[in-house]
Amino acid sequence: MDGVLTANNAFHRQAWQEVAAEVLGLNLSEHDLDTKVDGGRNPEIIERLTGQYPDAELASRFHEAKEGRYRDLAAGNMQEVAGLSAYLDVLAARGIPYSLVTSADRVNVEFGMKALGLGERFGTRVLGEDVTRGKPHPEPFLLGAQRLGLNAADCLAHEDAVNGVKSAAGAGCRVVALTTTSPGEVLLEAGATLAVPDFTGWAAWLG
Repeated sequence: MDGVLTANNAFHRQAWQEVAAEVLGLNLSEHDLDTKVDGGRNPEIIERLTGQYPDAELASRFHEAKEGRYRDLAAGNMQEVAGLSAYLDVLAARGIPYSLVTSADRVNVEFGMKALGLGERFGTRVLGEDVTRGKPHPEPFLLGAQRLGLNAADCLAHEDAVNGVKSAAGAGCRVVALTTTSPGEVLLEAGATLAVPDFTGWAAWLG
C-alpha cells in the first residue's frame, strides 16, 4: 500500500524520526531511514535499529504513537500514484485477480483506503498482523498468492521498498518496482525485474 497505492513515504519518515526520538531515544539519520526503516513491520524495524526485538509493551506503545503521528501528517494529503485507478479498472475488466500485501496494520489500511477511495477495490488483503514474519521474508507474498488461489510464481508484484522487493522475489513473484520511495537501481539490485515511476500507461499495455 505505502509507496505503491500512494506516495506517502515522507509522512512515514517524519513520524519515524519524531517517535523514535521520543520513545526509543534514537536520532535517526537519513541513512537509517533509507536502509533500515523500509518495508517491514514496526517490531522488526526496531530490531534493525537497536539490535533487540522489542517486548510487547514497547512494541505496542511505539506502534500506537508512530502510526497515530503518521495519520496526523497524512490526513488530507494523500493521493493515488499516477495511473493506479486505470490499471485496476483494466485488471477488473480482464478478470485478473489481485491482492493487497502490506506491512501496514488494519487501522492504517482503512485510513488509506478511505483517503484514496479504494475501499471496494481490494477484497483480498494481507496485512501486517496476518503474518508471523514480515518483509523481507517471503511469507506475506506467499500468503497473498495463496489467498488468490495462485502460485506465487504466477504472480506479478509491485513494490517500492528494498525489503518489499526481496519479499516478493523470494516468494517467486516477478516484481515490477515503483520508484516512489527508492532509486530504481537499488530496487533492481534487490531483485526487481523492472523499475518504473508509476502506473501511467499500464492500462493501455494490458488492454
